[in-house]
Amino acid sequence: MGLVSVLFRLARLSADVKAVTSGNPKRAGRRAKNKLVGRVLGRAGFWRRLWK
Repeated sequence: MGLVSVLFRLARLSADVKAVTSGNPKRAGRRAKNKLVGRVLGRAGFWRRLWK
């Protein structure tokens, strides 16, 4: 894995941790929902079709 990939992964992980530790359940829930929706769309091939 390249350096840029590692840095992006760490940034996403940092945002997850920040959302959970914020103490705001709305923020943590919204973050989890958006990650789930993004993964579902990605597995369905939505992003590939969008940028084709």
